[in-house]
Amino acid sequence: MKFREYEAKKIFRDAGIPVPNSELITRAGEAASAQARVADKVVLKAQVDVGGRGKAGGILPATEENISDVAKELFGKTIKGLPVELVLVEEALEIQHEYYLSITIDRSAKMPVILFSEEGGVEIETLAKENPGALHRAFIDPCFTDVPDFIMRNVLGSASKSIGPVINALYHVYCKTDAILAEINPLVMTPKGVIAADGKIVLDDNALVRQGISENRDLTPREAEAEKHGFSYVELGGNIGVIGNGAGLTMATLDIIAHYNGHAANFLDVGGGAGFERVARAVRLVASMPGVKVIVVNLLGGITRCDEVARGIIDAGVPQQVIVRLAGTNEAEGRRLLEEKGYLMLDTMDQAIRAAVEVANK
Repeated sequence: MKFREYEAKKIFRDAGIPVPNSELITRAGEAASAQARVADKVVLKAQVDVGGRGKAGGILPATEENISDVAKELFGKTIKGLPVELVLVEEALEIQHEYYLSITIDRSAKMPVILFSEEGGVEIETLAKENPGALHRAFIDPCFTDVPDFIMRNVLGSASKSIGPVINALYHVYCKTDAILAEINPLVMTPKGVIAADGKIVLDDNALVRQGISENRDLTPREAEAEKHGFSYVELGGNIGVIGNGAGLTMATLDIIAHYNGHAANFLDVGGGAGFERVARAVRLVASMPGVKVIVVNLLGGITRCDEVARGIIDAGVPQQVIVRLAGTNEAEGRRLLEEKGYLMLDTMDQAIRAAVEVANK
């Protein structure tokens, strides 16, 4: 789950990382009074969970003379499909140099890695591709409670040593919040010293309860519904709904859809032993996705009974065509129930998926 900028900066401030003076507002009418408390010159920053806000017009400078108009303009915007509902009124910084700093997890090395560059304020993916030598990397053994001096020297290179305490504090934030990413881009040098001009923290979803967070607000309504019922569910954006039991079988279904030039709308694993109510919920959930033209149900009945699956599909009663491949426990009864209701039953997963792709491409 992502923390918004104002939330990340509060965490930074508590950890001893310098951040600009700022105040959060919820409507344009609060901008002038907030600006009077923050600084003479400010920037208004839309608090939306997307990158590239500056290029999209989500960060605007303002002064006492025009702040009300600028705030109205910003609150009236939609940034990359998201409405602006919160705005951070933040002091404008006198920037002398911009750096990039982040700590994330390197899954191949199975260790945290510090990423640092003297070229900040740019997208890190672009920097890594166009000028990989400008990006310094250093792994940290997770047993360390602080970044050792020898790692700090390798990371900083010729950059100011005053950045060292910020790197160490960011490592503390990364560990304490169970983050998979803690990022400052840009980290800026000003006449007042080093300041985190922006902030981003992404938490490991598996640690939300430990962090005292009861709800993952990054989930779509369908993802939240899937989590509520214990489905393994991912939205993919195609037009063929997919329901399977077992991650391997469901992934194989996605692979065959792609092989036949189809486009899966989702991944949904109902798990083993699913009863008819659970199957019905899964089918309705997938059917509710915009653009889904056909649903392929590919299940193997071991502890899952095929007749229960069939009853769930029938009970769901969705408008899309549902193409089914069932095999295993009570298969004959499951086939009978579905065939009586006119559902298309096919013998193999290859046949079922090819049929679904044909329907989706009509």
